Amino acid sequence: MYDWGNSAFFTTVVTAVFPLYFVSIAAPELSSSAATAAFGYITTIALFALAALAPLLGAVADYSGARKRFLAAFMLLGVLATASLYFVDSGDWRLGMVLFGIANVGASGSLIFYDALLPHVAERDETHRLSTVAYAAGYLGGGILLAVQLVVILNPGMFGLPEGTLPTRLVLVSVAVWWVAFSLPILRRVPEPPRISRPGDVEGTPPLRAGVRRLTVTIRELRRYRHALLMMGAYLVYADGIGTVFRMAGIFAAEQGFETGTIIGALLLTQFIGVPCAIGFGFLAHRIGAKASILGALVVYVLVCLLGSQLETAGDLYLLAAAVALVQGGTQALSRSLFASMIPTGSSGEFFGVLAVCEKVAGVVGPLAFAVVTDWTGSSRYAVMSVAVFFVVGGLMLWRVDVEAGRDAVRD
Repeated sequence: MYDWGNSAFFTTVVTAVFPLYFVSIAAPELSSSAATAAFGYITTIALFALAALAPLLGAVADYSGARKRFLAAFMLLGVLATASLYFVDSGDWRLGMVLFGIANVGASGSLIFYDALLPHVAERDETHRLSTVAYAAGYLGGGILLAVQLVVILNPGMFGLPEGTLPTRLVLVSVAVWWVAFSLPILRRVPEPPRISRPGDVEGTPPLRAGVRRLTVTIRELRRYRHALLMMGAYLVYADGIGTVFRMAGIFAAEQGFETGTIIGALLLTQFIGVPCAIGFGFLAHRIGAKASILGALVVYVLVCLLGSQLETAGDLYLLAAAVALVQGGTQALSRSLFASMIPTGSSGEFFGVLAVCEKVAGVVGPLAFAVVTDWTGSSRYAVMSVAVFFVVGGLMLWRVDVEAGRDAVRD
């Protein structure tokens, strides 16, 4: 249910509604390409800020047995920043960028500790299926809310609302309400995993100092888990491409002149097609393995980038949306469960924290490259094409991962 709740932020705020609102309302004095570049830069700054904090916070959470408390704190930060987007009106693009950046820190930060719970709530043979079903729930939850929001934005009179910016600003507030409401089940029903002591832990040590010590040990231990480390490297590269596609798709389509209803319709298509496809990836992983399933999905992503650079008609947009829906949820879900299967359960917060810092540092490259290429060329079409490099390089690195050897290292 946390996937169901927080997906509203990524669907509505990151991809569908706020990027279009930002370009057309909040930043009217900026050209479309300049607004796209600004959006890429603030995403870069937000992810880099989180990267600086993630590994240490993961170690502190493991030591103090506080994964859920950290999840709740970051969730509330994201919820408050999202609700505050209500105050972003015409010309308030600077305020919008700051709040959007803070909300991204909150949302992405909460997912570090959410993902760290996965190996504690599922047996090893359940992780792929649970992870993919959770992604499917996220698609469905985000899609249902977005469908309602689309009706509000396009037909405000049905709800007694005036024309103008108010309907969209209320839609952004609804994301915050949805997100916090569906965070309650995990906070109330899922138990905090027991704290597992590690060599070198000293009772009574302040959590921050103990976290630094644990993080140092974890970084040294990474050498023992060579294939988990290689999996991490591969994921960082191709996840950068996935994140760039997800974060920049809406604003790219707006720059190409597509109407708001067409863009949101395409994103809705992605949400609802993504539900059965994400679940299907769980069954596919059971039959051919998670690694092979991910590699196949990366081939589809390369084709999406190449075809996306030639985007012309609404039909093209819907076709690309369907192609992304086919692989997006499954790729991300299987990646987190595959990594979880190759790390020590008692140090999940630390390992996912290290993964997060690497992911966020690497993750700035995609949006930054997108922004820079758009700035240099004056068109984001070349930027879309360049994203394919992330999927090719990441796929080649994943090809070298020996999954069974990685799992054996954890059992030893």
